[in-house]
Amino acid sequence: MNYQDVISREYRSPEKKKSWKRELWSWMKTIAIVLILVIVVRGFVFTNYIVYGQSMMPTINDGERIIVNKIGYEIQEPDRFDLIIFHATEETDYIKRVIGLPGDHIAYEDDTLLVNGEAFDEDFLMHYKEEHVDNIYTDNFTLEDITGYATVPEGHVFVLGDNRQNSVDSRQIGFVELEDIVGKANMAYWPPKNFRLF
Repeated sequence: MNYQDVISREYRSPEKKKSWKRELWSWMKTIAIVLILVIVVRGFVFTNYIVYGQSMMPTINDGERIIVNKIGYEIQEPDRFDLIIFHATEETDYIKRVIGLPGDHIAYEDDTLLVNGEAFDEDFLMHYKEEHVDNIYTDNFTLEDITGYATVPEGHVFVLGDNRQNSVDSRQIGFVELEDIVGKANMAYWPPKNFRLF
Protein backbone atom coordinates (compact mmCIF):
# COMPACT_ATOMS: atom_id res chain seq x y z
CA MET A 1 0.00 0.00 0.00
CA ASN A 2 1.39 3.44 -0.84
CA TYR A 3 0.69 6.87 0.59
CA GLN A 4 -1.63 7.83 -2.26
CA ASP A 5 -3.89 4.79 -1.61
CA VAL A 6 -4.36 5.82 2.02
CA ILE A 7 -5.19 9.41 1.12
CA SER A 8 -7.64 8.32 -1.56
CA ARG A 9 -9.50 5.94 0.79
CA GLU A 10 -9.74 8.51 3.58
CA TYR A 11 -11.07 11.06 1.13
CA ARG A 12 -13.90 8.78 -0.03
CA SER A 13 -14.90 7.63 3.45
CA PRO A 14 -17.10 10.66 4.46
CA GLU A 15 -19.10 10.31 1.22
CA LYS A 16 -19.79 6.65 1.94
CA LYS A 17 -21.01 7.55 5.41
CA LYS A 18 -23.30 10.25 3.99
CA SER A 19 -24.60 7.88 1.34
CA TRP A 20 -25.35 5.21 3.94
CA LYS A 21 -27.16 7.74 6.16
CA ARG A 22 -29.18 9.01 3.19
CA GLU A 23 -30.18 5.44 2.31
CA LEU A 24 -31.23 4.73 5.90
CA TRP A 25 -33.23 7.97 6.07
CA SER A 26 -34.93 7.12 2.78
CA TRP A 27 -35.94 3.67 4.08
CA MET A 28 -37.23 5.15 7.35
CA LYS A 29 -39.40 7.66 5.43
CA THR A 30 -40.76 4.90 3.18
CA ILE A 31 -41.62 2.66 6.15
CA ALA A 32 -43.28 5.58 7.97
CA ILE A 33 -45.40 6.43 4.91
CA VAL A 34 -46.44 2.79 4.46
CA LEU A 35 -47.42 2.51 8.14
CA ILE A 36 -49.46 5.71 7.95
CA LEU A 37 -51.23 4.45 4.82
CA VAL A 38 -51.98 1.11 6.46
CA ILE A 39 -53.43 2.84 9.53
CA VAL A 40 -55.55 5.18 7.38
CA VAL A 41 -56.79 2.40 5.09
CA ARG A 42 -57.52 0.05 7.98
CA GLY A 43 -59.18 2.73 10.07
CA PHE A 44 -61.22 4.52 7.45
CA VAL A 45 -61.48 2.45 4.25
CA PHE A 46 -61.25 -1.30 4.93
CA THR A 47 -61.24 -3.53 7.97
CA ASN A 48 -61.42 -7.24 8.59
CA TYR A 49 -63.79 -9.35 10.68
CA ILE A 50 -63.97 -12.93 11.85
CA VAL A 51 -67.48 -14.34 11.44
CA TYR A 52 -68.73 -16.35 14.40
CA GLY A 53 -71.85 -18.49 14.16
CA GLN A 54 -73.92 -20.07 11.41
CA SER A 55 -76.48 -17.36 10.64
CA MET A 56 -74.96 -16.55 7.22
CA MET A 57 -74.39 -20.12 6.03
CA PRO A 58 -74.01 -21.26 3.31
CA THR A 59 -72.74 -17.86 2.08
CA ILE A 60 -70.26 -17.34 4.93
CA ASN A 61 -69.14 -20.09 7.28
CA ASP A 62 -68.29 -19.98 10.97
CA GLY A 63 -64.69 -18.86 11.51
CA GLU A 64 -64.12 -17.30 8.09
CA ARG A 65 -62.34 -13.96 7.86
CA ILE A 66 -63.80 -11.26 5.65
CA ILE A 67 -62.79 -7.82 4.35
CA VAL A 68 -65.28 -4.99 4.88
CA ASN A 69 -65.42 -1.80 2.81
CA LYS A 70 -66.13 0.99 5.32
CA ILE A 71 -66.27 3.94 2.95
CA GLY A 72 -68.76 2.76 0.29
CA TYR A 73 -71.85 3.76 2.26
CA GLU A 74 -70.46 7.26 2.84
CA ILE A 75 -71.03 7.75 -0.90
CA GLN A 76 -74.21 5.73 -1.48
CA GLU A 77 -76.86 3.84 0.47
CA PRO A 78 -76.98 0.03 0.63
CA ASP A 79 -78.50 -1.96 -2.21
CA ARG A 80 -80.86 -4.88 -1.81
CA PHE A 81 -78.99 -8.12 -1.05
CA ASP A 82 -75.77 -6.38 0.07
CA LEU A 83 -73.98 -8.16 2.91
CA ILE A 84 -73.58 -5.54 5.63
CA ILE A 85 -71.87 -5.37 9.01
CA PHE A 86 -73.66 -3.22 11.57
CA HIS A 87 -73.59 -2.40 15.27
CA ALA A 88 -76.26 -4.67 16.78
CA THR A 89 -75.33 -3.64 20.33
CA GLU A 90 -72.61 -1.46 21.83
CA GLU A 91 -70.34 -4.52 22.11
CA THR A 92 -71.41 -6.65 19.13
CA ASP A 93 -71.48 -6.29 15.35
CA TYR A 94 -73.61 -8.55 13.12
CA ILE A 95 -73.35 -9.49 9.48
CA LYS A 96 -76.65 -9.89 7.61
CA ARG A 97 -78.14 -9.41 4.16
CA VAL A 98 -80.17 -6.33 3.23
CA ILE A 99 -83.65 -7.46 2.20
CA GLY A 100 -85.80 -4.34 2.61
CA LEU A 101 -84.86 -0.76 1.74
CA PRO A 102 -86.62 2.40 3.00
CA GLY A 103 -90.22 2.48 1.76
CA ASP A 104 -90.36 -1.26 0.95
CA HIS A 105 -93.13 -3.58 2.06
CA ILE A 106 -91.64 -7.03 2.77
CA ALA A 107 -93.40 -10.39 2.97
CA TYR A 108 -92.57 -14.07 2.59
CA GLU A 109 -95.14 -16.49 1.18
CA ASP A 110 -94.38 -20.13 0.42
CA ASP A 111 -90.64 -19.44 0.75
CA THR A 112 -90.78 -16.61 -1.80
CA LEU A 113 -89.62 -13.06 -1.06
CA LEU A 114 -92.19 -10.41 -1.99
CA VAL A 115 -91.07 -6.80 -2.15
CA ASN A 116 -93.99 -4.42 -2.65
CA GLY A 117 -95.99 -7.41 -3.90
CA GLU A 118 -93.39 -8.44 -6.51
CA ALA A 119 -91.63 -11.81 -6.24
CA PHE A 120 -87.81 -11.68 -6.03
CA ASP A 121 -85.43 -14.59 -6.65
CA GLU A 122 -82.79 -15.10 -3.99
CA ASP A 123 -80.18 -16.89 -6.09
CA PHE A 124 -77.72 -16.95 -3.20
CA LEU A 125 -80.05 -19.39 -1.38
CA MET A 126 -80.70 -21.82 -4.24
CA HIS A 127 -77.97 -24.32 -3.34
CA TYR A 128 -79.18 -24.54 0.26
CA LYS A 129 -82.83 -24.88 -0.77
CA GLU A 130 -81.95 -27.74 -3.15
CA GLU A 131 -80.30 -29.61 -0.28
CA HIS A 132 -83.21 -29.00 2.12
CA VAL A 133 -86.19 -29.64 -0.13
CA ASP A 134 -88.35 -30.92 2.73
CA ASN A 135 -87.88 -27.85 4.96
CA ILE A 136 -89.41 -24.44 4.40
CA TYR A 137 -86.42 -22.16 4.47
CA THR A 138 -88.27 -19.02 5.57
CA ASP A 139 -91.53 -19.07 7.54
CA ASN A 140 -94.35 -16.99 6.08
CA PHE A 141 -94.59 -13.46 7.48
CA THR A 142 -95.34 -9.87 6.58
CA LEU A 143 -93.55 -6.77 7.78
CA GLU A 144 -96.59 -5.82 9.85
CA ASP A 145 -96.59 -9.22 11.59
CA ILE A 146 -93.08 -8.84 12.99
CA THR A 147 -92.47 -5.09 13.24
CA GLY A 148 -95.86 -3.40 13.32
CA TYR A 149 -94.80 -1.21 10.37
CA ALA A 150 -96.35 -1.31 6.89
CA THR A 151 -93.06 -0.31 5.21
CA VAL A 152 -89.38 0.00 6.13
CA PRO A 153 -88.93 3.47 7.70
CA GLU A 154 -86.66 6.10 6.18
CA GLY A 155 -83.07 5.83 7.38
CA HIS A 156 -83.41 2.09 8.06
CA VAL A 157 -83.05 -1.29 6.35
CA PHE A 158 -84.59 -4.69 7.00
CA VAL A 159 -82.01 -7.50 7.22
CA LEU A 160 -82.05 -11.30 7.36
CA GLY A 161 -79.39 -13.96 7.77
CA ASP A 162 -79.01 -16.41 4.90
CA ASN A 163 -79.51 -19.31 7.31
CA ARG A 164 -83.08 -18.18 7.99
CA GLN A 165 -83.91 -20.92 10.50
CA ASN A 166 -80.84 -20.08 12.62
CA SER A 167 -80.46 -16.31 12.52
CA VAL A 168 -81.14 -13.40 14.86
CA ASP A 169 -82.01 -10.58 12.48
CA SER A 170 -84.69 -7.93 11.83
CA ARG A 171 -87.39 -10.45 12.71
CA GLN A 172 -86.14 -10.25 16.31
CA ILE A 173 -84.09 -7.04 16.61
CA GLY A 174 -86.12 -4.81 14.28
CA PHE A 175 -84.85 -2.47 11.61
CA VAL A 176 -81.19 -1.46 11.30
CA GLU A 177 -80.42 2.25 11.22
CA LEU A 178 -78.23 3.34 8.31
CA GLU A 179 -75.93 5.18 10.71
CA ASP A 180 -75.24 1.88 12.53
CA ILE A 181 -73.87 0.23 9.37
CA VAL A 182 -70.10 -0.26 9.50
CA GLY A 183 -69.71 -1.28 5.86
CA LYS A 184 -70.20 -3.82 3.12
CA ALA A 185 -68.57 -7.26 3.11
CA ASN A 186 -66.47 -7.50 -0.08
CA MET A 187 -64.66 -10.82 0.19
CA ALA A 188 -63.68 -13.79 2.32
CA TYR A 189 -59.92 -14.32 2.49
CA TRP A 190 -59.34 -16.96 5.19
CA PRO A 191 -58.95 -19.86 5.08
CA PRO A 192 -57.20 -19.33 1.71
CA LYS A 193 -59.00 -22.26 0.03
CA ASN A 194 -62.32 -20.41 0.61
CA PHE A 195 -61.14 -17.12 -0.91
CA ARG A 196 -63.98 -15.48 -2.86
CA LEU A 197 -65.61 -12.16 -3.64
CA PHE A 198 -69.19 -11.43 -2.58
